[in-house]
Amino acid sequence: MFLFSEIERIKEFPVAKHSIFLAHAGDTVLPARVAHVMQAYLTEACERMQEFPEAWKALNDARAVAAKMIGAQASEISLLGPTSLGLSLVANGLDWQPGDEVICYPDDYPANVYPWADLARLGVVVKALTPAQLGAITPELVEAALSPRTKLVALASCHFLSGHRLMIDEIGRILRSRGVLFCLDAIQTLGAFETRVNHVDFLCADSHKWMLGPMAAGIVYVREEVRERLRPCLLGSWNVHSPNFIAQPEIAFERGGRRYEPGVLNMAGILGMKAGMELLLEMGIPKVSAQLLKLKERLISGLEPLGFQFIGPKTGEGASGISTAWRTEGSGPSIEKVYEHLLSQNIIPSLRHDRQGRAYLRFSPHFYNTLDEMDRVIEAVREVPAR
Repeated sequence: MFLFSEIERIKEFPVAKHSIFLAHAGDTVLPARVAHVMQAYLTEACERMQEFPEAWKALNDARAVAAKMIGAQASEISLLGPTSLGLSLVANGLDWQPGDEVICYPDDYPANVYPWADLARLGVVVKALTPAQLGAITPELVEAALSPRTKLVALASCHFLSGHRLMIDEIGRILRSRGVLFCLDAIQTLGAFETRVNHVDFLCADSHKWMLGPMAAGIVYVREEVRERLRPCLLGSWNVHSPNFIAQPEIAFERGGRRYEPGVLNMAGILGMKAGMELLLEMGIPKVSAQLLKLKERLISGLEPLGFQFIGPKTGEGASGISTAWRTEGSGPSIEKVYEHLLSQNIIPSLRHDRQGRAYLRFSPHFYNTLDEMDRVIEAVREVPAR
């Protein structure tokens, strides 16, 4: 057990009463406290108003909690989700000139590919990284791709399929020394591993994965020193100075994180996200990371003897909470058959495919999952009927 008694674990994560949920890299289940906070807000919104004072205070506090998680200032946090919205704000808010270069990874999650690929219509040169293994983006690979025309590098903090975790600080130092902007899609590490912005200019992450929050509530970080270089591309009454809700003849943006928030915010979602972040900070991110790696080790050591092969790092600095398995044809029941059997046993991983169409089982437990549960997963896989 990790940090909880079994009674406390079930109380905080009711899903554990009947299921082994291993799909946090997809869409997390909500902890009880997150659901309760959101339900309490909705009740107050029903009985009073949606913008009651205590909710506004909690919303502003959410900026400070998010800033603490990534090592930023509260004024550098915008409360916007999903991740694709933040990435698109960065892609469309910079002053691109024909011949500028953006570096990205075409086999990243689509939300972190399309905003950059679309810049080609402006004459921007989109340079693709080609690592030796899926998601294995190294500092050396990034540095070799740089040129005097490189304006921005856009990467994910962890690959969504291989689970390969990025060396954020090492890459960020290289880019900062060359005057190149660094945009980080942090959705696959924020809440699971330390994800700091010491050498990052822009960070975007929705809360519905490792942050244990609801969908469409997230954060966008813009480093204060580069804020004036990123013009808001969504405008409204909230981020443009509009005294007494009266439109002004000139556009003057609000300060801080409000600069990128054009209108009303997802209040219920943000309050739920805040509760999830507070739970993770209460546990301690280093302890969360350590538990994820223990679960990974147990899972891999039990499944490899059954004919499964894993992609991405199993241990070390590049390892993450994502463990993705495949098996060669003829070495046992197909991945799809194993997946269906696990679902029938109330074990919930993710079924994913690569560009070549190969099927994978992706396991992504969170810190409340246990080693005993991993043993039950292994036993369930062992019991998959051959036909």
